[in-house]
Amino acid sequence: QKPLKQWWILRKLVYVVSLPTIWGTRFKANMINMEKLPDDQPCLILMNHSSFIDLKIVSRIFYPKPYGIVCTSDGFVGKNLLMRMIGCIPTQKFVSDITLIRDMEYLLKEKNTSVLMYPEASYSFDGKATALPRKMGVLLKKLGVPVITVITQGAFARDPLYNMLQKRKVQVSADVTCLLTREEIKSKTVAELDAMLDEAFGFDNFAWQQENGIRITENFRADGLNRILYKCAHCGTEGQMEGKGIHLKCHHCGKTYELTELGRLQALEGETEFDHIPDWYDWQRQQVRASLEDGSYRLETDVDIAMMVDYKAIYKVGSGHLSHSVEGFRLTGCDGKLEYQQGPLACYGLYSDYYWYEIGDVI
Repeated sequence: QKPLKQWWILRKLVYVVSLPTIWGTRFKANMINMEKLPDDQPCLILMNHSSFIDLKIVSRIFYPKPYGIVCTSDGFVGKNLLMRMIGCIPTQKFVSDITLIRDMEYLLKEKNTSVLMYPEASYSFDGKATALPRKMGVLLKKLGVPVITVITQGAFARDPLYNMLQKRKVQVSADVTCLLTREEIKSKTVAELDAMLDEAFGFDNFAWQQENGIRITENFRADGLNRILYKCAHCGTEGQMEGKGIHLKCHHCGKTYELTELGRLQALEGETEFDHIPDWYDWQRQQVRASLEDGSYRLETDVDIAMMVDYKAIYKVGSGHLSHSVEGFRLTGCDGKLEYQQGPLACYGLYSDYYWYEIGDVI
């Protein structure tokens, strides 16, 4: 199916429904270099993905102009027609999708409609950008339309994914920048375009909070922090961390940290190994890399298995066992009827979510 141009009545509805959140967060958009952009040109809008408020922000910034929305295909389940009428384009995450490029070209060039895309393809876990796909510059050259970036401030601090959907009182803003015109895209190499995107998505939400003195006083601000800080920086034990209230505690060694109102970690006793949450998160990634290189990395876990084969439902097909090593993934299950393997180079990233559709943690 070719994507549909947004129905004006649904565009209006999304805008109206978004207003209470926009007003409640005192949202402000900062327009940067937008005068370089002709009003009648469709654009590629690249936005960072911080929280569930993101789509409401876009509606506020660009209304009443229509735009298509690149959306993960599981978002269409049970509401395929509605999602298409809103302007959504289905895609699979972290893999090459030629159909997506064709659909984006169709909206941009035949329907004269801008397209919104979250190049990270996933919510930020630690407040910094998720790795962007390489050679995004190839896509920019192929589409040949101006590029706008929308980088939010405060959206992550208001509702970080790990904090179990508990809203904090934080003002939200966004920098809306005309990053590249058609002529600039033509004059730059793919490597130069990729470098510009990396720089544009080089944000750090915790650093922003500290630099601007944004105090988060809610007493649940550390709830679920163990979702991202799962390995104790003091004793190295995994899976024994607990984030609750304003504290993060390791139940193996007892080391406890307070998450301050400015978003820094502070040990209640002894040394604070990492006071900046993204630094702790990066250290965990380095630990995983080291175990991959020395051959000790391995995941073995029992799982429930669900499949998406159409837009009617997600089908639970049974239980099984998932292993992950330097050879990639291997999934077996459904009473011996299923065996699936995927090499480590099959995709550049992995989608994971907490309490997905209120069912459970998922990859």
